[in-house]
Amino acid sequence: MQLFSEKNKNSMLKIVTLILFLIVTTTIVAQNSVIIGIVKNTDKEPIEGVAVSYLNNGTTTNNKGEFQLTVPGDIEIKVVFRHISYTKFSKIVTIPKNRTYRFSPILHSKIEEINEVVVKNNKKEAQGFIQINPANATKIPGANNGVENILMTLPGVNNNNELSTQYNVRGGNFDENLVYVNGIEVYRPFLVRSGQQEGLSFVNSAMVQNVKFSAGGFQAKYGDKLSSVLDITYRTPKELATTINASLLGGSVTIEGTMLNNKLSAILGVRYRDNSLFINSKDVETTANPNFTDAQTFLSYTVNPRLKIDFLGTFSINNYKYTPITRRTKFGTVSNPLELIVFYDGQEKDKFETAFGALKGSYLVNKNLNISLTTSAYHTIEEEYYDILASYNLGEVNNDFGSADFGDVKFSEGIGSQLSHARNDIDALIANAELKGTYKKENHQIDFGIKYQKEDIKDRINEWEVIDSVGFSVRPPHHISNNQPYEPFTGEILPFQSIQAKNKVIIDRFIWFAQYSKNSEWNNHKVWYNLGVRSHNWNVNSDASKTTNQIIYSVRGQFAIKPDWEKDMLFRISAGMYNQPPFYKELRNSEGIVIPTVDTQKSIHLVLGNDYSFGLWERPFKLVSEIYFKNLSNVNTYTVDNVKIRYAANNNATAYATGVDIRLNGEFVPGTESWISVGFLKTEENSENRGYISRPTDQRFKFGMLFQDYVPNIPNIKMYLNLVFNTGVPGGSPSYTDPYEYQNRLNAYKRADIGISYVFTDAKNQYKSGWKSNLKEFSVGFEIFNMFDVQNSITNTWVRDVYSKQFYGIPNFMTQRVLNIKMDMKF
Repeated sequence: MQLFSEKNKNSMLKIVTLILFLIVTTTIVAQNSVIIGIVKNTDKEPIEGVAVSYLNNGTTTNNKGEFQLTVPGDIEIKVVFRHISYTKFSKIVTIPKNRTYRFSPILHSKIEEINEVVVKNNKKEAQGFIQINPANATKIPGANNGVENILMTLPGVNNNNELSTQYNVRGGNFDENLVYVNGIEVYRPFLVRSGQQEGLSFVNSAMVQNVKFSAGGFQAKYGDKLSSVLDITYRTPKELATTINASLLGGSVTIEGTMLNNKLSAILGVRYRDNSLFINSKDVETTANPNFTDAQTFLSYTVNPRLKIDFLGTFSINNYKYTPITRRTKFGTVSNPLELIVFYDGQEKDKFETAFGALKGSYLVNKNLNISLTTSAYHTIEEEYYDILASYNLGEVNNDFGSADFGDVKFSEGIGSQLSHARNDIDALIANAELKGTYKKENHQIDFGIKYQKEDIKDRINEWEVIDSVGFSVRPPHHISNNQPYEPFTGEILPFQSIQAKNKVIIDRFIWFAQYSKNSEWNNHKVWYNLGVRSHNWNVNSDASKTTNQIIYSVRGQFAIKPDWEKDMLFRISAGMYNQPPFYKELRNSEGIVIPTVDTQKSIHLVLGNDYSFGLWERPFKLVSEIYFKNLSNVNTYTVDNVKIRYAANNNATAYATGVDIRLNGEFVPGTESWISVGFLKTEENSENRGYISRPTDQRFKFGMLFQDYVPNIPNIKMYLNLVFNTGVPGGSPSYTDPYEYQNRLNAYKRADIGISYVFTDAKNQYKSGWKSNLKEFSVGFEIFNMFDVQNSITNTWVRDVYSKQFYGIPNFMTQRVLNIKMDMKF
């Protein structure tokens, strides 16, 4: 019996052949590997049409510079990259079987056939500026998302308060930093006491085009401050676009475009922020309603090719309503645990209204000379009102694991209450007019400017604090203490702390500067240098004292050289006099009294720096290192409580700051920029020849890291990590204590924030059809702030033990772990 016909035999033969073919094919494919990557030029721009080949196998890059090439695994191969405009590049690799290898080469332009020298622009590096990519400002996670959030990852820049956008630079305080937006100086609030009151930064990151930052040794054309310069430029729009950013913390809308045949460009940004998410994560139960709103606009009108008029305006309203209910904080040691239990009554209502406007006209006199005239006005009205009664119980915690009431308070060491009251107001108007000019001819440049500024400030301070311990009022510091109830006390009952003052101050300032810059060559080495001088004359007129007039001069210089070496290095040195005439806050002492004779604080800077650009893993990297020394005289000493600075207004101290800053940045992951920062600092002061002690900003060690990554097989999933470690600074003591008697340090500040986003579309991934075709950018994601839930603290609450008369410092912890969801869109 014939089981199979001839036709069936042919069918079976085909099936067996197909199976054998699939087995062989699968075996061969299983032995292959894949190379993927992005080919870019030295400007980090993707290159289209690059031929990527191995022997007779090859592919070409698409318009995004991307490629994918299948190669055999477990053998040494040579991959070649060719393009008509770029030098051929090859790489020998051995890739394990079934593995995906990521490689993104940098191709260099062909220059052999043209007699031309290609010069890289190192001007900003020579001037000591760090250039920051503004696109990262909205991507990098942080409690205060923005430009300042990125600054905190740089060496020498510190702040142990994630809710504040203020920062210390190389031993200086918050008031020693210059901030410019489109060449116009902007100011920080006067009455803010804590980071959770602060709200929005002046800088709207969604409107920013360029960001430059110098941590010291800056040019004479910048103002009279002791520490740093942050120079922001808002962009001039070229097309119509709308950007929307939304999250659980608030949101922003930015609209930009051009009109009148592209003569007028306009950008408008509106922001809203609510800090409830962070405040409710603390150990104080509250009903808080802190909301902050602002609107900014930048208009630019080109009258003709020579004349351009710009306008920058902003208006902000910060409302801070805070009603604490209860607080429970455990502290102490394992062997002696303590707990503070507080019940509150009362509330705090603060309001800050700020309006700012600036009008600038720029005129190109000829191809060499450009002059500009800028007028601006800044007006702020700030109110700080609170009445809060805190009744506390300080007790020992039962630490017996076998006890039924383990963890409960078994004995009260202190029972008392504290009533805090404030009615503080300030009304400040700052107006100025400034004429600037720049003359350029060949490799020479002269900058000059003259400015007049008037500051009119009205201030009322009325704040006091009464402390009651077991029904008896605690006497103020430096007064004879009472010993009730054991001994009767018949003296006057006084608040534990009290400040009452009214001030009206008018300050007139006349400022000018001139500087000369030149770049040239010296034996094939590229050289850049700058020398400048500035003068500052100010007059203080106060109702309570006579008019005072002072003048100071500053000389500053910079020199940089880029040797004609095989290695890409740049060396620079900056030195000069950096003087800071007193602003209103520095004229007011800890008792609220204005001292118009306060002198300028003086500092001599010396900064030595080196930039080393090199390739690692076939990707670009740069190592930036600086050594600095600052010698300060006429120092106006101060104390810091959270973010509030109280000056002594005495100029009775000398100080110094010295340290090393190191930053390594580059493409740790192909196509993304990340960096690691390390800083070492020592700063001390000597007040009235009592000896040197650490200053409030003596942050001995700082480590910061900003890391960007993506999933290799799903590159649209992006990850951003922001990590900071700062050693503790001196602090935590009551503001009335003598710093020479209290030099304890706060614990180290440790924080890690992570953000993960899925990018549906961006500038590199555009779609011509579907719902994504109408969008220029769109991404959604989430952020985890303080992902390791570290308990950081920057201040202490002080309570009194009635029996031992001892004060305990209970740490005020910062925010805990918080989850945020965000969405970014541009169309």
